[in-house]
Amino acid sequence: MIDKKIFATVAGIASIAGMGVAAPVVNDTVNLPTVVAEAPAKVNVTLLPLNTNVITSAEIEKSAESSLLPVLVNKVPGMFVTERGFAGYGISGGAAGTVNIRGVGGGNKVLFMIDGQPQWASVFGHALPDAYVSNGVERVEVVKGPSSLLYGSNAMGGSVNIITKHQQHDGVSGRARAEFGSFTTQRFGLNAGLRKGKFATYLAGSVDRSNGSRERSEFWNANELMQLQYNHSREWEVGATVTMNQTMANNPGTTQAPLLSMWTKIYRGTASIYAKDNYGKSRGGAQAYINWGRHWVDDGYAPGANPTDYIFNSTDYNMGFTLYQTMNFWEGNDLSAGVDFVHWGGHKWNTDKEDIALRTSDFKDSENEIAGYLMMQQGLWDDLLSLNAGVRLQHSSQYGNEWVPQAGFILKPYRGGSLKFSFSKGFRAPNIRELYFYQVANPDLKPEYMWNYDVEFRQWLLHNKLNFGISLYFIDGKNAIQTTMVDGRMKNMNSGSFINKGFEVDFAYHINPQWTASANYSYLHTSNRTLLGAPKNKLNAEVNYSPCNFEFTLESNTIWGLQTGAPDGKTQSYSLLNLRVAYNYHAKCNIRPFVKLDNLLNKHYEILYGCPMPGTTIMGGLEISF
Repeated sequence: MIDKKIFATVAGIASIAGMGVAAPVVNDTVNLPTVVAEAPAKVNVTLLPLNTNVITSAEIEKSAESSLLPVLVNKVPGMFVTERGFAGYGISGGAAGTVNIRGVGGGNKVLFMIDGQPQWASVFGHALPDAYVSNGVERVEVVKGPSSLLYGSNAMGGSVNIITKHQQHDGVSGRARAEFGSFTTQRFGLNAGLRKGKFATYLAGSVDRSNGSRERSEFWNANELMQLQYNHSREWEVGATVTMNQTMANNPGTTQAPLLSMWTKIYRGTASIYAKDNYGKSRGGAQAYINWGRHWVDDGYAPGANPTDYIFNSTDYNMGFTLYQTMNFWEGNDLSAGVDFVHWGGHKWNTDKEDIALRTSDFKDSENEIAGYLMMQQGLWDDLLSLNAGVRLQHSSQYGNEWVPQAGFILKPYRGGSLKFSFSKGFRAPNIRELYFYQVANPDLKPEYMWNYDVEFRQWLLHNKLNFGISLYFIDGKNAIQTTMVDGRMKNMNSGSFINKGFEVDFAYHINPQWTASANYSYLHTSNRTLLGAPKNKLNAEVNYSPCNFEFTLESNTIWGLQTGAPDGKTQSYSLLNLRVAYNYHAKCNIRPFVKLDNLLNKHYEILYGCPMPGTTIMGGLEISF
């Protein structure tokens, strides 16, 4: 169970914006899920002076989305993801799925993890957003701002940790979903868990396919998850997790520059084994992991041009281990220490379409990184004030040493109110593509880094039915990798810098058992006037009405000042209205038919220049829980 101090700290510092963290004292009429108490992966980030959002499984399942990213964009202020159509993000030229947090993103500056396993090495720095599906997910922890103290490189702008489900109770439980809708889209998902005594297993699988909202934008995606868990005692847990993903996507190019035969085929896998201990005053664990991929890309050709005669091929891997332990030597004190090691690399080549045995443009390389970190948190005066400070030293075979400091505090001057401040450094190491690929390569690149200053105030009111918060941030980016002219040729250089600053506001109001409302707004001012995928203003609002067994959700998404890459620099602004309706029938198993209508007002808009987004779309289906 979570003790009273943890409850108070979580309630004081957690960002709400639909994140689902419980209040210090739970009123009978408030139905908000709590943070799961378990041996943490490294530390519980919601207890640190970081700006954190936690999106629960209830919110994810209620969204009826098969991809996680649209859910995160709606729930997390300051976060935005680029899209090019109705289904699929893709990779390579013209890809979407770039994640920005407070204007920091692209080039893997936001670290995605699955149960703590870093995913950043994929396809030499290209993101793989199609692998992040909602099926089988327990919660998602989003840290806005540097997470490099705990996770090292690529957590420069923030981190997204996808926590998969575990079977918690004896017996069998599960969920099945089938969904159909616009553009001949079909989505299927199934997950089931079994626990018997100390042993537990969990399986999940999903398949999505769609013809897409544009000609030649067909998409197919499958994802599988398997977990094994053994609770040796109350103090020890061991387990293993395997995930697999297969994606095939077509890209029609832009309306101004259409493409024929531009497609990608991606196979991804991750595997890990872990052991966790929890002795109260000492808790932690160890994890060894590997993730790998195999990729094929046809770059396509313009109508009237000659087709390409090659297929791009690549493999990559990212393997390592992490050791971590948190010790409580005296009242109110936590000392966390850890060691991380990672070996990552890959191989790329082209094969001739006529003779697949013929290879050209062959390249293979790898890098090693090892790091140690130390962090201390001290609560004072019955946790009225909590101080936090830590440092990380990371050594790479490519760039040498990188120091990462972090410090902050949480002040709770009165019941239901909190003030947080954090100062931290984040960094991103250059990837293999920037170091060694093509004529712009530069093997002497150093990491990009940024200094982040963050202040957040949060308040609970009306017997904890109303929660609102405001946060302000200032980001000073240095050493950004840019392609510039050097000695008469283009070359990757550490020549860029940027300043991002802004604020975020959010609230959630549980009006009564039938009505709830929430909203979040973010404002971004950046010195980079051509920054793509990071709107100046973003507003999300949601109203829920639940009479009897019905659920009605009306959702509004508004964007102002989004750079799409238009040649004239013109920004995009739009407002979308979405509606979800569901009915919950409770019998031996719960049956939930639902329908989802997006862009009810049929707005015409683009997130990426030349890639028109769909008008009104409809999806409907059935979900069964047992």
